[in-house]
Amino acid sequence: MKLLVVEDNLKLQNDIVKFLKEEGFLSEVAENFALASEKIELYEYDLVIIDIGLPDGSGLDLINLLKEKENKTGILIVSAKNSIEDKVKGLDLGADDYITKPFHFAELNARIRSIIRRKKFDGENKIILNEIELDLYKKEVKVGNDILVLTKMEYELLLYFIYNKNRVLTKENIAEHLWEDSIDLADSFDFIYNHIKNLRKKIQKTGGKDYIKSVYGIGYRFEI
Repeated sequence: MKLLVVEDNLKLQNDIVKFLKEEGFLSEVAENFALASEKIELYEYDLVIIDIGLPDGSGLDLINLLKEKENKTGILIVSAKNSIEDKVKGLDLGADDYITKPFHFAELNARIRSIIRRKKFDGENKIILNEIELDLYKKEVKVGNDILVLTKMEYELLLYFIYNKNRVLTKENIAEHLWEDSIDLADSFDFIYNHIKNLRKKIQKTGGKDYIKSVYGIGYRFEI
């Protein structure tokens, strides 16, 4: 899952990113309104954590930008202001939840996972597609009764495929999702092929079908 953390307090920003990494999330950061709005325009995220009080604008305006894109990005407002007015305004604009500073990371984690389940997977903790079962809470994948041992990148790739099942994903789509805005540093898309090859091999080795289909000249499709 790919998250954007919009927070101008660099100490808190670093702490949140470190925690998210430990929990297995991919995350990017923006410390002001200008950078956040640029990233929202360029990339798609599963969830955006937005601090309302930014030095160059209101985080509430970022919600409007996200809603204009009409995607399924989850929105969690974080603010030092414990006011009903801010909370109601944010939720009215389309935010999914609201948490007030200071907060415990365990609560932040629970709210993030709850939003993702609601927005992406109809509130379910487990996703079952034929013989493949994903436990979103445990980050565990089974094929039949066998646990699939995946790297973090392979797990994120499988989750991305399943969420976009039966849709053609370009190599650029996949690369951007896995590498975030560091994709400019990549010399080629060969790393995508290697991850897909390994993921396909592991699924088939445990008795699963070959769901990942190549679409010549474009990319790949997870075909159910």
